[in-house]
Amino acid sequence: MSRLIGVINLDHELDQLKELTYFRCGAAVPFASRYRLIDFTLSNMMHAGVHDIALFVRRKYRSLLDHLGEGRPWDLDRRRGGLFILPPDWNDPTDGSRGDLQHVHNNLDFFHRSAGQTVIHAGTQHVNKVDIEDVYRYHREKNADVTLVYKAIEQLEAEHAPCVRLEIAEDGRVTGIHQEQDHHNIYLEIFVMDKSLYLDQVKHCIAHQDNHFFRDAIQKNPSGLRIYAYPYEGYHAVINSIESYYKNSMRLLDQQQYQALFQNQPVHTKIKYEAPTRFTHSAEVEHSLVANGCTIGGKVENSILFRGVRIEEGARVSNSIIMQKCTIRKGAIVENVILDKDVEISPERTLIGDIKAPYVIAKNSTI
Repeated sequence: MSRLIGVINLDHELDQLKELTYFRCGAAVPFASRYRLIDFTLSNMMHAGVHDIALFVRRKYRSLLDHLGEGRPWDLDRRRGGLFILPPDWNDPTDGSRGDLQHVHNNLDFFHRSAGQTVIHAGTQHVNKVDIEDVYRYHREKNADVTLVYKAIEQLEAEHAPCVRLEIAEDGRVTGIHQEQDHHNIYLEIFVMDKSLYLDQVKHCIAHQDNHFFRDAIQKNPSGLRIYAYPYEGYHAVINSIESYYKNSMRLLDQQQYQALFQNQPVHTKIKYEAPTRFTHSAEVEHSLVANGCTIGGKVENSILFRGVRIEEGARVSNSIIMQKCTIRKGAIVENVILDKDVEISPERTLIGDIKAPYVIAKNSTI
């Protein structure tokens, strides 16, 4: 949809996944055996035909740049438009903008040059399959200034505590934006706004020394904007802690959860050409998600294995997440554990974490 401009804003996303975000931002954290968290937002925009996407990043983005490249997996390697990765590299001593407003103020050329007239703004901590085209249609039907995407959560969990909640009237109009814990309408950090209005609001916020666009322009709503809420009913997971990452990852071993996330429209990611997984004569694999390029000679149950993992004969892995190119040597036992990339577990070692608080090993470690 060429009339839409995509903005993926990572400025206010905190790196809360402990060892998994020591060396990368949250958007680059691996998820579901072969993807990164940012892949779901990019794929949603891709399926809506969004050709111009700006990525606002501020810290620990080397891994993210390596993953995204020129944007080819999401059809964003274009001569005109495409993916614009806009790190904070500004040297204007007169610049008075702050927070995520800096990104817009210092990259106004991106918005002025784009043919799109409507901004679709999103983050990466809410994993979902939102139909952006349908959100846009709803936005137009309601003649809204701003449309926020939300999901009514039946069972609130710990990861929902920091989330913004919406009060919604019968006609879909937003009457309140807050963080009261007993409300179930969770804002998914996705909104739609016409480009001219978006840039006007950015200018207004900067003039008033604000630093957070959503809070200062939308939540406080000093301009009296017509704000509506779009109800989303599909797959949704909030990834804002190790506990929520582990829990929502393991839920993908349930076939219904997996299909809810991956059926219908595919999720695109960086392409890697690797051989199929090889299972030796001693391999035992049960109820697990296994990517390509692995070699399995031990026992794997209720676990998620990323690309290139090696499980040697006699090793046992259960209720664990094993990321790219990890090696579990002979006789080792790994249970309720998250291993980041390139971790090696020595022979006969035992690592057992708690099912609610898994043991996490940082990348490039040897245990």
